[in-house]
Amino acid sequence: MTWLETSTDNCTLQRTLDLVGEKWSLLVVRDAMNGVRRFDDFRRHVGLSESVLADRLRKLVAAGIMHTVPYSEPGSRTRHEYRLTRKGWELWPAMIALKQWGDRHAADPEGSPLEVVHRECGEPVEAVVVCTAGHGTLDPPQARTLPGPAAHPLDLAGR
Repeated sequence: MTWLETSTDNCTLQRTLDLVGEKWSLLVVRDAMNGVRRFDDFRRHVGLSESVLADRLRKLVAAGIMHTVPYSEPGSRTRHEYRLTRKGWELWPAMIALKQWGDRHAADPEGSPLEVVHRECGEPVEAVVVCTAGHGTLDPPQARTLPGPAAHPLDLAGR
């Protein structure tokens, strides 16, 4: 079965984009990865309306990417902080890869507005694709896509 003969109805990349592929969702995840926890801080820093932010946070919580933790300031009602779950943190390599691409192709002439560095040595981190058998980093021509165990043939009559 070739790529064009394979149905994309159960594509995991498509399902991932359904959860986090919208711009505001990724920016909320970016801010959460950088320590933002409170609704008003997300709204102010990301720069979106309360209704859009509430919708994105609700979807991220429902997907298990974030969870809420109650807190209260003295004399105020209980509110919730939003924190990434382990599932949410597993988006970190993808976020680094998107940042890396943006630094190369969409940055200001002065460079990137933020850097992600290794705590121990201070050197920049980067996302790479590696072979799990230990053959090191790969470039696109060194890899190929094959049908996986959940692949279904494309229904040419139904499309």
